[in-house]
Amino acid sequence: MSAPDGLITGADGLARCWWCGDDALYRGYHDREWGRPVGSDIRLFEKICLEGFQSGLSWLTILRKRENFRAAFYGFDFRKVAAFGEADVERLLGDAGIVRHRGKIEATVNNANRALELAGEAGSLAAYFWRFETPEEDRPGRLDRAALAELAQTDMSRSLSKDLKKRGWTFVGPTTCYAFMQAMGLVNDHLEACAFRAEVEAERRAFVRPA
Repeated sequence: MSAPDGLITGADGLARCWWCGDDALYRGYHDREWGRPVGSDIRLFEKICLEGFQSGLSWLTILRKRENFRAAFYGFDFRKVAAFGEADVERLLGDAGIVRHRGKIEATVNNANRALELAGEAGSLAAYFWRFETPEEDRPGRLDRAALAELAQTDMSRSLSKDLKKRGWTFVGPTTCYAFMQAMGLVNDHLEACAFRAEVEAERRAFVRPA
């Protein structure tokens, strides 16, 4: 049942952010992944690519295809994806298990090459992306559904998007970048009374930011 504050209560009695609904896969993603801080270059690259594939679609659509994407893109190891050529693009366009959009596929190959450059410059993708963590003083005082609705993009996500585009990345608009930041733990956007907010915040406090 949905509440005005944006929470739903599942059969297990736990309050969750409304957007995960009653789909078991989506609930698992909400409970175990979303907002928990990530320092793995591979996972960070995977997520920003999948956020690009999501453009115009729902995240649940992408989540249901995620294992297919991982198989098709060699686990999103950007060192391997950077070597993809036209034959790989054609192979992916024929793969019914993923989103067959030439622009998004070519963007992933391009971004893998840009990721190689960026990791070489910054030391790691993690060190680069975590520079864009939102300062606590710039966060809403209370995070309810209305406050979250105002956060489709932020000053920090616009800065990240602008910097990535300057470096040649594509499909990395400010809304895509904010969704990436939410998912990878650069912010904690679980709502105030969500059963998982405090747990995620504890993980963020304990997380050692990449240098």
